[in-house]
Amino acid sequence: MARPRKRRIVCKLPNIKVYGPLDGNIHDEPIILSVEEYEVIRLIDLEGLEQEQCAERMGVARSTVQRMYTEAKQKVADSLVNGKILRIEGGDYILCEEDNNRCISCNRGRHRHRRGKMG
Repeated sequence: MARPRKRRIVCKLPNIKVYGPLDGNIHDEPIILSVEEYEVIRLIDLEGLEQEQCAERMGVARSTVQRMYTEAKQKVADSLVNGKILRIEGGDYILCEEDNNRCISCNRGRHRHRRGKMG
């Protein structure tokens, strides 16, 4: 029997969930970027975290973050270079807990997570 998959902690869902070419030249199926892959890109590229810090925030191993980050970058590159629609949807995640728009554990706005309450 396979080991159950560990749900990843995500701070918040993206406001915009579909990206793509504006010229109307859409022939391919959309590329699906999971919510967790979006969160990895947000934490590493936007917030400037190292993979270990990102893994701690998301409650997974660094190797898991490395794999998700590699796959996410490939999907984003495919969308940009080949003019494909990119949709952010699905995955196996939980949202962090908030109190007055702040994640409870770190008190630094909406970008931190409570550890230990995963389900």
